Amino acid sequence: MSGGGTKGAFWIAHVEVTDPEAYGRYAAIATEAIAAHGGVFLARGGRHVQLEGRDRARNVVARFPSLEAAVACYNSPRYQEGLAHARGAAVRDLVVVEEA
Repeated sequence: MSGGGTKGAFWIAHVEVTDPEAYGRYAAIATEAIAAHGGVFLARGGRHVQLEGRDRARNVVARFPSLEAAVACYNSPRYQEGLAHARGAAVRDLVVVEEA
């Protein structure tokens, strides 16, 4: 955790890619934006077991220094540039959850 008692946060995405080429462009830009906001990938499309809810083939977890940093990343011009490539190229759910 960063100083001052700030809690970290997890960015959790469940993704079904429908256009791998376009989604690849999104992923390259998103990776840069996430790193620029202090995000570190903990899981990125690895093996998974769906126990409840809708199964999506790609699951991504990144840890950010704070909830605010994760939301700032999402709203940043660079991430939004990448997100333009993901629209129509994937069905996604994305949530940011603060650490306990």
